[in-house]
Amino acid sequence: MADLRQVLVDLGLEDPKTLLLSGNVVFGSPSQPAAKLERLLQDATAKHLGVTTDYFVRTAKEWNAIVDANPFPADAKRDPGHLVMMCLKDAPSPAAVKALQSAIRGREVVKAKGPQAYFVYPDGIGRSKLTIAMIERMLGTRGTARNWNTVVKLGALAES
Repeated sequence: MADLRQVLVDLGLEDPKTLLLSGNVVFGSPSQPAAKLERLLQDATAKHLGVTTDYFVRTAKEWNAIVDANPFPADAKRDPGHLVMMCLKDAPSPAAVKALQSAIRGREVVKAKGPQAYFVYPDGIGRSKLTIAMIERMLGTRGTARNWNTVVKLGALAES
């Protein structure tokens, strides 16, 4: 994570802070489109760290809106470890979300709002058939998921 922070410093991004060992980074940046920042970060990570990965950039204001838009507030309070928010590259179509909902064979629940999707895994994530690979395939876009505890911690880190 120290190497990742250094890459961001070298790119001129302000005060990068990492959360856990998950690849989550909060930083300051002059206003520029998220897609441009994502490409810059992806290229620099590949060049300096030898790692090919996707980045999903959200502003602090967007992150607050993501938290506020959570369609499962009771689950966030009762069992935040089984509530997952997934940042997506593109907003899925309503038809894709409906198809994903129909494909679920367990008790999992999904709702999407813009380029985010929210999932409740009442029986746990580890054995669920609702995997990231299935979600990405059915929604037609890439994504990265974080449990609600991490979502809240990232929000607090962005505010500081």
